[in-house]
Amino acid sequence: MSSADSLENLRKEIDQIDDKVLVLLNHRADIAKAIGKIKAQNGDDVFVSDREREILDRMIEKAKGPLSDDAIEDIFQSILTACRSLQKRLHVTFLGPDATFTHQAAIKHFGRNADYTSVPSIKDVFSEVERMRADFGVVPIENSTEGVVNHTLDMFINSDLLIVAERQDRISHSLLSVSGSLKKIKSVYSHPQALAQCRKWLEIHLPGVIIHAANSTADAAIHATLDDSTAAVASELACQIYHLKTVAKSIEDTPDNATRFLIIGKVAPPKTGQDKTSVLFSIKDKVGALHEMLQPFRKEKLNLTKIESRPTKKKAWEYLFFVDFIGHQSDPHVQSALKAVRSQSHYLKILGSYPYSA
Repeated sequence: MSSADSLENLRKEIDQIDDKVLVLLNHRADIAKAIGKIKAQNGDDVFVSDREREILDRMIEKAKGPLSDDAIEDIFQSILTACRSLQKRLHVTFLGPDATFTHQAAIKHFGRNADYTSVPSIKDVFSEVERMRADFGVVPIENSTEGVVNHTLDMFINSDLLIVAERQDRISHSLLSVSGSLKKIKSVYSHPQALAQCRKWLEIHLPGVIIHAANSTADAAIHATLDDSTAAVASELACQIYHLKTVAKSIEDTPDNATRFLIIGKVAPPKTGQDKTSVLFSIKDKVGALHEMLQPFRKEKLNLTKIESRPTKKKAWEYLFFVDFIGHQSDPHVQSALKAVRSQSHYLKILGSYPYSA
């Protein structure tokens, strides 16, 4: 048999497989529509992040290759979101502009079969969800090298929105340009944080090149489209959206550079057994007050994963504390700890219990 005949036979086999896959996809879609009707009758939320994560993890575990874990996740994320859109098409708002890492995180979390709106500030993300112009919002909360995003913390003080999910994504920066040639680059644009995260690489590979701060990595990508001697430090999503070429990938100085994002909404997610709870509280002005506030968590053996302080902006030297810990607010030992904290504080607010991201 000639190679042409072998190729033709293999292509026919792929066509037969594709036909079967299509039948199964439509069958899955019919079941998803039936589930949607039951959810509507029960008043249940269409998007259940832990259920979708469970499906993705199961598929990755069952996969034996040759497709990579990322490829499996991308394929099944598309299937999940396409089927979910038959129940309801979600509207998600995020800190923009388009092609930022927050945009990228939103797509990874909700898939491509959702309607996305970028807004210019974290305050606007909260406002869009509060006014029910969006089902969910996506905002950054902290970076492993640059620290916490204080503006996001501040928004929770006066907002009734809940944290309904979190995700931690590795932030991998690429150097992008029109030409794709390193030799042609005379200037580089990016957000100050991205530039800081790639400082060593830029010093080694582009010494003497003029560095410009941009409002965002997406704005930097727009600059790069205007001149083939200009490059941007941005995401691969920016490369796709703005039709640039990748000069170099993974140029960040720290390979484990990651950002934690919060998904905010109005409806609390169901308990999963692998949950995190976020609270904020103010302490009484006395010696050892913070130490006393943390004792209930220690007594109930709750693992604190983060504690941050922010000024109340109402009185000098008065602070609010944001605390994350493992556990769900409905757990008896969590309720006991929060009851003790509430009795010792001026103010206690539960920001949400939600599936935690490992």
